[in-house]
Amino acid sequence: KTAYEIRNCDWSSDVCSSDLIMSLANILKLAGGALNAQTVRLNTIASNLANVETVASKSDDAFKAKRPVFATVLENATGDLQSGFGVKVEGISQSKRVNPQVYDPENPLADKDGYVYRSNVNPLEEMTDMLDAARAYETALTTASTARELMMRTIDMNTK
Repeated sequence: KTAYEIRNCDWSSDVCSSDLIMSLANILKLAGGALNAQTVRLNTIASNLANVETVASKSDDAFKAKRPVFATVLENATGDLQSGFGVKVEGISQSKRVNPQVYDPENPLADKDGYVYRSNVNPLEEMTDMLDAARAYETALTTASTARELMMRTIDMNTK
């Protein structure tokens, strides 16, 4: 059914209630996809922050910051009711930023000239990204919770 048909439905009918519950179940599915995406994002940020102080003997071996790549998913879009807008994780990309070279001849990983290569992670960017990811996660969680509550109210309405 389209959104218009659901709005103008005879709510005493079980058919309309089940359509609404299916729409709300779709919201739960979409919110679950968003929760998954933000979990991947938070895990990537945690990995980046854990490697902020790591060093290596060569620039190629030094840790490079990672970022998740998200893509829009569109499944079964019909009429006015878009049932399948969502998000999926396409992959994880590596930062192309240069790894800083630091003179540290005492470090056992130093090259023959006394240099080590630090990770290219910017902790300030990571912390800002973490706050943004946490807010997006909370939003998806609130969406799922609201849809669940509405489903329960709809089920209760049909049992009375």
